[in-house]
Amino acid sequence: MVGLRHRPVLWPAPCGPQNIGSRLGYVGPVRSSPYPDALPPEENAMAKTQGSGLLEYALTLERLLDAPVGNIWRCWTEPALLEQWFCPKPWYVTDARIELRPGGEFSSLMHGPDGEEFEAAGVVLEVVPRKRLVTTDAFRPGWIPSGRAFMVTEILLEAAGTGKTRYTARARHWDEAARAEHEAMGFREGWGQAADQLEVLARSL
Repeated sequence: MVGLRHRPVLWPAPCGPQNIGSRLGYVGPVRSSPYPDALPPEENAMAKTQGSGLLEYALTLERLLDAPVGNIWRCWTEPALLEQWFCPKPWYVTDARIELRPGGEFSSLMHGPDGEEFEAAGVVLEVVPRKRLVTTDAFRPGWIPSGRAFMVTEILLEAAGTGKTRYTARARHWDEAARAEHEAMGFREGWGQAADQLEVLARSL
């Protein structure tokens, strides 16, 4: 996804200004995943108390969306639907490619109003259907290291009453400099607008 002030920087995600092409990621169920919720309870608690940085450099957007979990999941995992909401307008996405398995491709081509184009290439790290999707731009398809790893994108979905979804979109960074860079790119505005577009599309399905 893209930030509003500059060219896109992706989340899965909705972006901000850096090379958005390399800001997306990868998803798949992996028990050795470095993410807190994928660890056994005792290891998860230890990771948090020891200041491992798992959440230290994260930017998080939380929303209660007026659409069912199943529809939100479809909008994140079906290429034709992802292309309709993934970037804050007037930016838009084409050529979305999604393989829902660890190491599967999660990529798209982002277009700006002045003819800009940015490839967002990444891979899937973890997939828990209708609950959790994790991607990263640290690798390109085929586990090829990217030029500069920027973030890991984590999407969490939870049913919250009839037809509503508690939606958490989180961008995890390797250090404070990357976190601050992403925030300055317009993370909150860009990901927020993209979430609004996601909600509208999901409600229409």
